[in-house]
Amino acid sequence: MRSGHRLGRRFGWLWGAYGTSALGTWLAFGAFPLIAIQVLDAGPAEVAVLSSVGAAVGAAVAVPLGPWVEFRRKRPVLVAMDLVRCAALLTVPAAYALGVLTFLQLVLVSVVVAAADITFRAASGAYLKTLLAADELLVANARFESTAWTATVVGPPLGGALTGLLGPVVTVAADAVSYLLSALGLRAMGGEEPSPVRPDGPRLRAGDLLDGWRYILGDATLRPLFLNTAVFNGLVMASSPLLAVLMLGELGFAPWQYGLAFAAPSVAGLLGSRLAGPFVARFGQRRVLAWSGALRALWPAGLAFVGPGTGGLLLVIGAEFGLILCCGVFNPVSATCRLERTAADRVARTLTAWAVTTRAATALLTAAWGVLGSLAGPRTAVGLAGVFLLATPLLLPRRTPSRPEAEPVRQG
Repeated sequence: MRSGHRLGRRFGWLWGAYGTSALGTWLAFGAFPLIAIQVLDAGPAEVAVLSSVGAAVGAAVAVPLGPWVEFRRKRPVLVAMDLVRCAALLTVPAAYALGVLTFLQLVLVSVVVAAADITFRAASGAYLKTLLAADELLVANARFESTAWTATVVGPPLGGALTGLLGPVVTVAADAVSYLLSALGLRAMGGEEPSPVRPDGPRLRAGDLLDGWRYILGDATLRPLFLNTAVFNGLVMASSPLLAVLMLGELGFAPWQYGLAFAAPSVAGLLGSRLAGPFVARFGQRRVLAWSGALRALWPAGLAFVGPGTGGLLLVIGAEFGLILCCGVFNPVSATCRLERTAADRVARTLTAWAVTTRAATALLTAAWGVLGSLAGPRTAVGLAGVFLLATPLLLPRRTPSRPEAEPVRQG
């Protein structure tokens, strides 16, 4: 990896666009459930549908968009997905102002935003691979990771204050504006992007929809990394609602304490993302993936022992700090490995398949753990998630073979 950190003006615009939309997303974190409850008088079942079905259906809608993106210039796709998300979200405050907002509209908007988000991420990864040289990818991914954790620290408190003053509909409008600003930033990048050439013509084949999964499962490094990511992320996310029930219900923590327990440790993500590059330079990619992937699996099991009071709060903060620190190292290294291992003409399809599977696994495990929590109690369910997470390092790659292709020349 290069010692310098100047990645160029065009990456700067891409990075700024990412940060703007990430901040908007976290400003509006939890806004849709709040709107459903406060404005539409939705019950727990409807809120669960809004949170899970919207994301799951959005992931399914995104499946054919992977091959569609693959053979198009990526920057126009990025701008289009930002504008789609902006337009979809703006329908919510517009319908609210007119008094015609419905629960079905919230679900449909969440589907559109989820599909556009997956498509944007796939196009962004493919664009980044052509925009930067191979030895710059880790620096770029570390910057994205640090920006994501910064938005996680700053966004929810600001969004909570904005929601308290003006209501959740306003935060949705702010999120929409962030996507508009992101689109304007991407348009301002300038530069030429060659149009990808499809060998067999522009017609979409049914087999293209599965190419991403075939490519992942056929690669000795991507396959275990893919399975590890899907299972790990799914179990962590599945236990989060149950931990909230445990802390806010049985243990009697105040909402501000619960928010502090998860916002404060997010600063560890900034530290982890800064350490990723030096660790890879010293120990190599394979070792960093193995050790950070194994260490991140150790922390969630401790959450099953949380008790009331200050001691319990400190236990959650400590466990989350360790988890996020390890994820801050692992995530940019994993993203870089994924881009390095993927052929240039397969990136969009591969990243789409990756994101769709991860979201589907999260939805499935969240539903399963919800049933488990109702039967065995939230503490037992959180503990079982931690136990299963201890086995996820077994899915990590044992080796990193040589890259399947020569890296493309960086665009000027």
